[in-house]
Formats: sequence, structure tokens, C-alpha cells
Amino acid sequence: MNYHFCARTDPGRARENNEDSVAIDGVTRTVVLADGMGGYNAGEVASGMATAFIKSELSRWLLEAGAGANIREVRRAMEICVDNANLSIFNAASSNAQYSGMGTTLVVGVFTGDKLLLGHIGDSRCYRWRAGVLEQITKDHSLLQEQMDAGLITPEQAATSSIKNLVTRALGVEDVVELEVNEYAVQAGDLYLLCSDGLSDMVADTAIARIIAAESGLEQKAIQLVDAANENGGRDNISVLMVGVSESAEKRGLIARLLGK
Repeated sequence: MNYHFCARTDPGRARENNEDSVAIDGVTRTVVLADGMGGYNAGEVASGMATAFIKSELSRWLLEAGAGANIREVRRAMEICVDNANLSIFNAASSNAQYSGMGTTLVVGVFTGDKLLLGHIGDSRCYRWRAGVLEQITKDHSLLQEQMDAGLITPEQAATSSIKNLVTRALGVEDVVELEVNEYAVQAGDLYLLCSDGLSDMVADTAIARIIAAESGLEQKAIQLVDAANENGGRDNISVLMVGVSESAEKRGLIARLLGK
């Protein structure tokens, strides 16, 4: 598989500072997105610490482990890196009054061969575009999601709820945190979208799908998604990280030879 990456982050129209952070390591095919929360500047400190730490430590492990690492080992490495990042943020918040209570959401992915190992905490999301269908493959760790799961409110009611941003898990808020990790098979033609709620709260999934379906490159799609969120109000920071998947040149050549082309 060939993987293509791009990311874009924007403060939006209502906030002066940007508490989102994104990181990509193309060599190890590691992607990280975080949406910080806390007092003055604390949110951007938490998200910046999360993306920098996890990208650095996880990529270093992946490089040292090499191609021989199996998916179980990659998962354990991801969990350890996230645990260490969580403790680092928690300790910084505990020892510095101006950072007290800071935390961040997290989405972290490693593409290895034809697999995606995806971890998340909070309400930042990952979507998958496959064969013309957009699917949200993470489930928000939020009070709103719990209410929907319990049948207390409908998705339509959730869209206008006043508790949209109350997460039930966050990185760095406590000394331990549970990372939800899932494994997905990757296919050529897939597109993966990691985003903060500055996108998902402002742009409906149907509109996201229309932008992704358009005949344009990853960079242009990312720009259009951010622009759409801003056009709808831009009430929060907006971050998108996109990963496009295509067949390797060797496989395309083999298929062409087999078909006599």
C-alpha cells in the first residue's frame, strides 16, 4: 500500500488561540490529532505535549522494531506511549498552577501494511471513506454519546444538545486513562479523516462526504473541510488530518501483467 498524508489546522472564527494540534510521521505512517482543554493557554500546552510526545516515542519504537513487529506489539507500544504522555501532562498540570486541570482529546493511528491500528480518547474522531460511503469508525467518549446509547435522546436531538462538548475521557486529567484501540483492514482507495469537534460539530457528515467525494487532491479536500466549518460559524478550532491509500506501483504492475495490459 502507498499512503499519502496531509493536515490542516485553523483557529476558527470565534477563538484567538488554537488548542488543537496535529502530527504526522510519514516514515512510520503514524498520525496523531489532539484537541486541548483547560485554562488560559493550557489546552494548547496539553495538545502540543500529546502530539509531540506520542509521535516521537511511538515513531522511535516503530523504527527500532522494524518490519518484524506484529500488530499486538504495535498495540502495546501505542498503549505505553499514550500512558506515558498522559502521566507527563498530568504531572505538568499538577506542578504548575496555570496548567491545573488541563487535558486533551486524542486520536492516534499507525498504518502497518494493510492494517490500521487506531486509538482514541474523547470526542475527536476518525472517519473512513470507502467505496463512496463515509463511516465514523470511532465512537465519542462523551456524555452525549452515552445518552444516545441509552436511548435517552435521538441523533436529531443530539445535534442541538447543550452538552455536546462534555467528554467522559481525556488525556492528562487523571494519572491513568483508558485508550480505546481497534484494528481495521485497509483497502486501496480508502481515505481516512481524523478531526477535532471543530469540524464534526460545524459540518454535517453528509456535507463532509460531499467534499471527500469531489475530484480533488487531499490538500484541497482538507482546505474545503476547514472552509466549510468556518462558513458555518467556526465556533471552535478546526483540525483535519487526512490519509489517502493507493495500491503500490509493484502491485498495479503485477495486476496489469496478469490482465495482459
